[in-house]
Amino acid sequence: MDIFQNLYYGFSVGLQPSNIFYCFLGVLMGTLVGVLPGIGPVGAISILLPVTFRMDPVGAIIMLAGIYYGAQYGGSTTSILVNIPGEATSIVTCLDGHQMAKQGRAGPALGIAAFGSFIAGTLGIVGLMIFAVPLAKFGLKFGPPEYFGGILLD
Repeated sequence: MDIFQNLYYGFSVGLQPSNIFYCFLGVLMGTLVGVLPGIGPVGAISILLPVTFRMDPVGAIIMLAGIYYGAQYGGSTTSILVNIPGEATSIVTCLDGHQMAKQGRAGPALGIAAFGSFIAGTLGIVGLMIFAVPLAKFGLKFGPPEYFGGILLD
């Protein structure tokens, strides 16, 4: 029952007009930076982080999440149109997307990439919501032996 209360609270904060605007702005800027080959989501966030310094914390986090998702999608644009992956996660998009663009079907390829990005992002967030609490409880049980084993295996 607690998860539904948290979802209600999250939606009530996230669906405020100012936060939706910050998300839209973040996705737009992230997509514009993500289109540049070689600059992935981490680079986009690093470049655009100073934009969020004077913002309220919730709006800044929402904007940074929008920048991340926009940059992640923006990398598929260069993969499809010019066969240059924007980051490592869009290498596979070069294989099928660029072939579709060569056949004159760049629009459907970009649409499929956007739709797939939306579906994967949604499923990832739902999975995170379901497994966050058990994973946090499991992570709090880690002690010195587990940290040593992690460092040794890394």
